[in-house]
Amino acid sequence: MGLRIVRWVFCFWLSVGAAPAHALDPMLMFLLSAAREMVVAAAARAEKAEPAPLPPAPIRYPGTLVEPQQLLRLIDECFTYLSQAQRREIFDSLHAALTDPKNAAVRGSMIDYFAARAMAVRAAQERLTRLSAPDKDRLLTEFRVTIAAMPADEAAQLAVLLRQGVLPVPSDLNERLLAALDAR
Repeated sequence: MGLRIVRWVFCFWLSVGAAPAHALDPMLMFLLSAAREMVVAAAARAEKAEPAPLPPAPIRYPGTLVEPQQLLRLIDECFTYLSQAQRREIFDSLHAALTDPKNAAVRGSMIDYFAARAMAVRAAQERLTRLSAPDKDRLLTEFRVTIAAMPADEAAQLAVLLRQGVLPVPSDLNERLLAALDAR
């Protein structure tokens, strides 16, 4: 069911990006993939009984020049819309993957990929913040059309994500999207 919501969110953001495609397409793709990853990660965490204890933090991740504090700083700078606990959860998950010996060969590329995605999320959030009022209205209109076709349970799950503030959407736009869902 969570995957269905991700698909609806994906379709919504794609349709929203259709009108001002030249300005929003890359940003929307990053937002959608971030939302999908959050939903998948939340579902995976819910299925786990107990998380494995993390090994002590190394000074640097083996085979790289990156320190855990650098990743923490990147997460804090790029995911400002998340709570401190949510940002810590992202770090803990990334840290576990980077310290896993099975990932030794891909640590550098994992860090590069994460850093690129984090910077893209920050840029997307900044672009959404700078949207003009007419662009926000157009986005809201497209959102209403999308949620009208959405099953009630998926709309409710999307509302939960908006209430939790886990999507990189500015607070004013988040409130308007949530109001549109509640009015459905």
